Amino acid sequence: MPPFTQSSPLSNGFSQNHHKLNNPYHHSSNNVVTIDVGGQIFQTTKQTLTFAGSNTIFSNLFNSYDHIPFIDRDPDLFSILLSVLRTGFLPSKAKSFDIQDIIFEAKFYGIDHLLVQSDSNPSQFEAFNLEKSKILNLGGRDSPSVIATSPYGSVHVSHGSKITSFDWSLQRKSTILTQFTAIDSMLSLSSNVVAAGATDFSGLQIIDLDLGYVKQSLSWENMTKSSSTVQAIGKSPEFLFTSFESGRRNSNSIMVYDINDGFRVVSEIAKNEIFGADLDSAIPSTKLNWLPSVNLLMSAGSHSGPLGVTGNIKFWDIRSNEIVWEINEKEDCFSDITVSDSLSAVFKIGINSGDVSYIDFRHIDSDKSWKSLGSTKKPTNGKKEGLGCKIKSHGNQVFCSKEGELEVWSEVLMGGLKTEIDGKDERVFRKNHLGRTKDMGGSRVTDLGFSGNKMFVTRKDEQCVEVWESSRKGF
Repeated sequence: MPPFTQSSPLSNGFSQNHHKLNNPYHHSSNNVVTIDVGGQIFQTTKQTLTFAGSNTIFSNLFNSYDHIPFIDRDPDLFSILLSVLRTGFLPSKAKSFDIQDIIFEAKFYGIDHLLVQSDSNPSQFEAFNLEKSKILNLGGRDSPSVIATSPYGSVHVSHGSKITSFDWSLQRKSTILTQFTAIDSMLSLSSNVVAAGATDFSGLQIIDLDLGYVKQSLSWENMTKSSSTVQAIGKSPEFLFTSFESGRRNSNSIMVYDINDGFRVVSEIAKNEIFGADLDSAIPSTKLNWLPSVNLLMSAGSHSGPLGVTGNIKFWDIRSNEIVWEINEKEDCFSDITVSDSLSAVFKIGINSGDVSYIDFRHIDSDKSWKSLGSTKKPTNGKKEGLGCKIKSHGNQVFCSKEGELEVWSEVLMGGLKTEIDGKDERVFRKNHLGRTKDMGGSRVTDLGFSGNKMFVTRKDEQCVEVWESSRKGF
């Protein structure tokens, strides 16, 4: 049976002869639209229907003044989609339905793009209310190494030589085989394209995950003419940044490519060569983060030497190829580091202490000292408390892993109460542990990713991805 009746031919296939003008549901107001779906009457406004877009069934309902259109579809599913049009979010009653049924119905009406946005809207992300909601199995024997997320919920996970992708609904899974033995760096450029590289394989590859092929390979021409392995990847709306190191490990550089012009080389910055025993002159950048508020690129790298772990953090003006700020790490160098543009601060986990500390880059010219967010620990028996810990910023929060535990740090807004230290307002951060009791613990966290309203977590020696969502989430 066709999904809608056709008493008179219409391009979208629904009937306008089911109810006549004198129907009690008819409103003379041109702003109110009445629809009969599967025998159930719905009323909404023109403004609500405009959110569906111009090339949908809804766009043909605007001129239904003389008759009430009849659509032979499930009214309960229609009610959910109408709520999406009204509020921009999936209603809580959607949890009673299979997500694939809702997706199928949204495609029929031509609003599946809105469903993607509503189910994975970043505004539904509540950091303090995250709970482990599901497990995504990868298959195979390899543990995941890198998570790459794209806006509105889709996620790509590298494990061994493979990349497994999950769509925004986390129901559809696809896996491709790459040329890498293992992938160490991966970044989403769109919903189906990633940039990927490895520390033991030459070149950066731009991979189409839908078609399973390498669209483009990018490499760095170093002085020794050796291979160029990838140490880190970052991006801004315009540029792709790639940290390369020569195969002989005696030189490195950061290349800047134009994303919108076929990855044309724009510039080369941070070029280093090792001269003699000066190892600090050639530490490759293993972190690249773009700061849109100040139009600067943060690069960071560290290495272990005779005097312990040392490193540096640099902020680059890519227009002049010059360093604007630099922080040298000598004591309690970072085990992992992140930067938050919304919090205007750099955060690190000290490799020796395991403490979370920050530097406010609004005052970095006058003060480059780290401020600890917790009590400073002294490692016992030479143990590096922060070794293997992860830290990432998302929105106004900073997320950390300590072995198998997860915690979130947030700034406390003090209102009119301010504490000044050395003439500057002291910032206050508070820590919360994530998850219910049954969610806590487990093997060491190896990576964190964020997309839409979800957090993704991978762990050592586990062939799966944990999905964390707000406990208030309807789905």
